[in-house]
Amino acid sequence: MKSVLAEGAAVQRPRLPDWRAWAAVAVGGLLGTELRYAAGLLFPEAAGAVPWTTLVINVVGSFVLAGLTTVWIARPGTAFWLRAGLGPGLLGSFTTFSALVFTIDQQLRGGLHATWLAYLGLSLLLGLGAAAAGWKAGTAIADRGGAAS
Repeated sequence: MKSVLAEGAAVQRPRLPDWRAWAAVAVGGLLGTELRYAAGLLFPEAAGAVPWTTLVINVVGSFVLAGLTTVWIARPGTAFWLRAGLGPGLLGSFTTFSALVFTIDQQLRGGLHATWLAYLGLSLLLGLGAAAAGWKAGTAIADRGGAAS
């Protein structure tokens, strides 16, 4: 770590991640984007309707990310490049907040108030529920893995 003087005291500045983390995020991002695109092709969304495919993608991503994060907290030795590749890389590109906001904006502009309200409510409730379930699943996995060690 490099030292930087801030008001007379040395402050440690964290180093940038090495090339493996950058590469893992890039590869994970590519894979997550392709998975999202494939889901959109397999389950196209009708204009003006609740975008079920996007909703399911975001809920699944919330569950998986919460589960993985819980396991990684219990097992801090997990390689940073792997966490970066799976978290911000794969799951960050698979799930997108921008798709949620874009859809709500389009529905709002189209006067589909009941649809965008339902979509927003479902996204929040199901996303938080999936994250809670992912945390519980991650805890169970971490506990089982710890008992086996």
